[in-house]
Amino acid sequence: MEQKTRVALVTGAAQGIGASVTRVLAEEGRVAALDRNAERLEATARELRAHGLDVTAFAVDVSDRQAVESTIELVERELGPIAVLANVAGILRVSPVLSITDEDWAATFAVNTQGVFHVSRAVAQRMVPRRTGVIVTVGSNASGVPRIGMAAYAASKAASAMFTKCLGLELAPHGIRCNIVSPGSTDTAMQRALWTDEQGGQAVIAGTLESFRLGIPLGRIASADDIAEAVRFLASDRARHITLHDLCVDGGATLGA
Repeated sequence: MEQKTRVALVTGAAQGIGASVTRVLAEEGRVAALDRNAERLEATARELRAHGLDVTAFAVDVSDRQAVESTIELVERELGPIAVLANVAGILRVSPVLSITDEDWAATFAVNTQGVFHVSRAVAQRMVPRRTGVIVTVGSNASGVPRIGMAAYAASKAASAMFTKCLGLELAPHGIRCNIVSPGSTDTAMQRALWTDEQGGQAVIAGTLESFRLGIPLGRIASADDIAEAVRFLASDRARHITLHDLCVDGGATLGA
């Protein structure tokens, strides 16, 4: 991302990790910020523009294939060729497997897995003729470690991670790199929605035997910027020989497993 003219596209850009990724990539070039929450997205883009960053908002639901196709076409026409894609959009529906609804299961995969597929395919089809590009999918450390009440989320993230690796293998001959950043617990609205009281953060750091969940060895919950900086690195030329890699950013919570 050393060239200021490069265009990056970020999904889930309205808040949380997506907003932080949008900011750090906008410090390197132009960013097309995508999210289905049009109002919050525009507020985020407006705030970043106020700081001199080149961010354009595009309201779109990544689970809608046709909407994604038309939006990618519009982005390339208005901003230029997409050099970097950051798949950040994601949702979390917490429920035990025996009681999760079909609707919650389908909605989770529609965004977390199908959304990654829709956007990645549309962008990669345009990157291939140019023989350059980077795709980074923000996954989760839950994709490799079972979590109680998070089967849909964990399975959808595992699917998107393996999809990204397979895509990277197919695109490597075209000079296109594909990697995953897998956060652990990160201080976002999604994380805080899981807390029952103001001590929720400390409970996450400590871990819980009842839910078979280890704590965080580094003793802190990640900030959204911690994840964004990992994305920035993988999107840069400093990572030019890294592809098919899953970078876990969880303070050691999964013990490197």
